[in-house]
Amino acid sequence: MVTTTETGTQQAAGQAAATLRLGPRPLPLHLWTALLSSLSALAALPAARTGALPWSPKLTAEAAELTAAMQQAEPLALQGAVAAAAQARMQAMLAGVRAYQQAPVAPPRLQDRPVLWREGGSRLLDYGGDGPVCLVVPSLVNRAYVLDLADDCSLLRWAAGQGLRVLLLDWGEPGEAEQDYDLEAYICGRLGAALTIANDLGGGPVRLVGYCMGGNLALGAATHAPERVAALALLATPWDFHAGLAGQRPLLQAMLPALDSLLAAYGTLPVDVLQALFAGLDPNLAERKFRRFGTMAPESRAARRFVQLEDWLNDGVPLVPGVARECLNGWYGANSPAQGSWRLAGRTVDPGTLARPALVVIPQNDRIVPPASAWPLARALPQAQVLTPRAGHIGMVVGSGARSGLWQPLADWLLAPGAGDATI
Repeated sequence: MVTTTETGTQQAAGQAAATLRLGPRPLPLHLWTALLSSLSALAALPAARTGALPWSPKLTAEAAELTAAMQQAEPLALQGAVAAAAQARMQAMLAGVRAYQQAPVAPPRLQDRPVLWREGGSRLLDYGGDGPVCLVVPSLVNRAYVLDLADDCSLLRWAAGQGLRVLLLDWGEPGEAEQDYDLEAYICGRLGAALTIANDLGGGPVRLVGYCMGGNLALGAATHAPERVAALALLATPWDFHAGLAGQRPLLQAMLPALDSLLAAYGTLPVDVLQALFAGLDPNLAERKFRRFGTMAPESRAARRFVQLEDWLNDGVPLVPGVARECLNGWYGANSPAQGSWRLAGRTVDPGTLARPALVVIPQNDRIVPPASAWPLARALPQAQVLTPRAGHIGMVVGSGARSGLWQPLADWLLAPGAGDATI
């Protein structure tokens, strides 16, 4: 086992790279969506004023009241007021984007942790602590440091002080070594090697924690080598990829025929393509959040946290071709996990075979992994307990209620005898 730390030169290089803000990515898409939203308000005004515009049944009362008010207004004055409001919203968003791009850049995270092992772009980082070994597995498409976002917002550093020996598998950026990888190579190869080191360090099976896509990878590793895993915690992990995503499936289905062309052109599935898919979950989110950011005091804690999170969101990781095809064609296209057709090393990944204590965390307000997508996994695991924090996919980990909603219950569960006796 080799223990190293990152050098000051690497830290400086990482910080210099981080100063070039490209976000919010993909910026043209976010700006165009905001502009279309403004123009659609003007285009829909005549139909709305006559009552011919279709509204959601949930808004029937509000729509009737609004229609009556518009009918009382002078048409040209109403059109001018809507145009002015649309222009003001667009300007407010642009001001927020400029404020974000000009905000101070924080030093890169994860660089001060000892490295126990590395292969290709991947590293096993040691967060220290005393007690049962806990190996944390993040997603392949987002940087791991959301779990260590800031000195005052780090699930990993906090957990290391609660009686756990915390290790993080940082997948890193795919390079030449990973170009021909598929999910099996990542799970049985990289994650398998990290599990071996964790087992050696802990003297036996360890607690395995996966976040988002990292939960699927952790589950795959646990079913492949259950003797290495004492307990499994899955945070916001999808399983039924066709549940709760009805609005996004047409976008994904439209993209799949072009997937091979994209991979041939770029060599990977680019970050901006992945970001565009995420943006489809809530097309107007960027406009709303940057208008709000533009009103924050630049030195406020809320503004600093916004910048930290936005920097992480825009610091994505591309997918190599084999993984992109398995995830988009297999998971999202064919729904292979829920259909029982996702295979790893020649065997079906079947959560029903995992006779280990499991904790499934399903955030109530998750838009990235809707609860309907995660619940089938909880039902399939024989020894699963469920935690449902009042939070979203990311807020669950870094939000103001993260410590009481997730951190503490997760640590309590991992520390309980057998890691399965705690009441959630």
